[in-house]
Parts: sequence; C-alpha cells; structure tokens
Amino acid sequence: MPRHSSSQRFQSICAGAVRRQATLAESVSVEGYGLWSGRDVRVQFHPADVNSGVVFVRDDLDPPVRISAVVSNRIEMPLRTTLADGGVTVEMVEHVLAAVSGLQIDNCEIRVNGSELPGCDGSSLAFVDALKSGGTVLQGAMRPQLVVTDPTRVGNDDVWVEALPSTSPGLSLKGHIDYGRDSAIGRQTLELNITPDVFSRELASARTFIMQNEAEWLMGQGLCQRTTPQDLLVFDSTGPIENDLRFPNECVRHKMLDLLGDLALAGCDLVGRFVAHRSGHRWNVELVRALLAEGQIVQPRSYTACG
Repeated sequence: MPRHSSSQRFQSICAGAVRRQATLAESVSVEGYGLWSGRDVRVQFHPADVNSGVVFVRDDLDPPVRISAVVSNRIEMPLRTTLADGGVTVEMVEHVLAAVSGLQIDNCEIRVNGSELPGCDGSSLAFVDALKSGGTVLQGAMRPQLVVTDPTRVGNDDVWVEALPSTSPGLSLKGHIDYGRDSAIGRQTLELNITPDVFSRELASARTFIMQNEAEWLMGQGLCQRTTPQDLLVFDSTGPIENDLRFPNECVRHKMLDLLGDLALAGCDLVGRFVAHRSGHRWNVELVRALLAEGQIVQPRSYTACG
C-alpha cells in the first residue's frame, strides 16, 4: 500500500462526511507499566485488513488470544474499561481506543504482552505520538456510520449521558463535571467537534485524575503501588499534588477522552452530538449498547473528500 506524505497522514476527511477506512502504514510500539498492576508491559500496533476493526491480541499467552474491541466484549470493572473473550481479559483500554478512534484508524491489530495496557502519563499522548509516527493509509472500503436520529439517554437524574441528532456533520462531544464549589476541581464544561486535529490538540494529553482519599484507598487495597502523583493527577483540597495542569479544565477534557474511547466500542463512526453529565465508563458503554439496539449501521457506497 502506498504511504502518504507526512502532511497528508492525518488530514481529516471532512468531519462527518462519508470516508474510506484507514489503517497504519507501519507498525509502532509503546512500553510502560500498568497503573493498576505496576507490571511492565509492551503494546504493539500493527496494520490490519479492511473491515477487521480494532482487535487486541494477548501475545503473552500460548496460543495468543484475540479480543475484538466491540461492546459485546466489555465487562464491568471499576474505574476502567475492560474487554474479555473466553475468560481472557485486556484492561484499561479506553486511552488506547481513544487514540485510535481520535486519529480515525479503523483497522488495527494491537498486540500486548500482559492483561493491562501501559498507563504512561494517564493520557493518550504516548499512543497518539507513536501512531502518528507510523502514519496511515486509506483502504478500499468505506467506514460504516450510525447517524443519531432520535434523542437517546441512559443514566439517572444525577449521572447521565445522551446522544442527540446534530445539525452539523460529524461527532460532537460535550462534557460536564461537578465536584462542588469547594473542590479544587469544581465545575467544568467543554464542547468540541471531534476531528483528528482537534483530538490531538485538545484531548489527547488530558490525564487521568483522582482525589487523594481515593488514591490512598486504592493503595491500601494493594493496587497502584508503582503509581505516583507524577504519573497522573492526584487532587487534594488545593489542587494537583506535585504536578501541574496542562489545561485549566484538564479534568473534563479527560472525561471526554474516556467517552471517545468508550464510544469506539460501537465499531463504526457515530454521527451526532453526545453530552455527558458526570458520566463514567459504565454509562458511556450503556449508551453504545442502546444506540446499537435502536439504530442501524449504514455501510456507505461512496465518499466525499475535502475540497
């Protein structure tokens, strides 16, 4: 397959326009350790055939086990998105999925030598940098779409996420969090129309955050023993401990990054406006389930390129 020049690699096809599928031009890798387990881990991203989607491969097992990144493989685990197939799991996949989805890489084999993806700095930045270095190539099939035509909401009065029809093409995300006026995090709201450029600039580097008492509780349970406040954002009553914010509203940006990663489990482009109010992984994924149950995925036959 011909490789695109660096100026072409991540040019966005018109936001919301029908587009061709894409995969990596070259394999790339990222190494680190799991934020939860503390174990060293390597993840490798490889090109994949058209219509194969995103597939994780546990290559530390004999034989290797393949786990497709689809909502039917998602299982409930606290504070992270986990996929399972045949009793084999791959954990903390949301930041990787956000990177792949945000850069419009549709077909990719992700080989990992452990059960947990590397946490890096708690964002998608390391994965985005690696994927950009590999470049992308367009493939000979169109990307399926699910267009939101009716409002769909899941959750309750306090925590919810909804999909709405949009008057503009593409995917729009709006995040809102509220930790109270007395919290160092406070209330934050942000809305973005997602393209590869916008994702790379506005969301990819936003890091995982946690309150100090929650971090202490997790460490008391034997988790996150290798993780320090320099590896993510740990907040006390005055702000992040031994760390500096990359954005004044970095926390809501990370929630939007998580939402994008969870929405990737739909396995198609979502066209609509998505609004999350204090939502987390559980309700993000429930919205995907609801949309797939109610909507119809369309396989386009033509595409419109940017002029």
